[in-house]
Amino acid sequence: MKLLEEGSPAAAAALLERAADAEPESRSIREALARAQFNSRRYADAVDSFRWIVSANPTEDYAYFGLGLSLWRTGDMEGAQEPLAIAVAMRPDIRHYASALKQVRATLEARRA
Repeated sequence: MKLLEEGSPAAAAALLERAADAEPESRSIREALARAQFNSRRYADAVDSFRWIVSANPTEDYAYFGLGLSLWRTGDMEGAQEPLAIAVAMRPDIRHYASALKQVRATLEARRA
């Protein structure tokens, strides 16, 4: 986590991948790994990690948000919409969740026009 906080997400991801292998059922390690993967622009890997978290615990609003952002970054705007909507439904008080959903929906609408 220190590496991630200090701006070394690739190094953090490398260490957290080993930690996830050693503790495969740890959601906290998996969440840190997903964040490190996202921050090091390994969006497809982050999608996999966030999906794992969502399937292990479907009440994790941050995992839905991270999944939506990761899908967005991979270019899957349609796929990003649902997890972002779920995150917003779970936590309507978090503005950046709603903002991300609004941006994805606006992009999809602009593409349709």
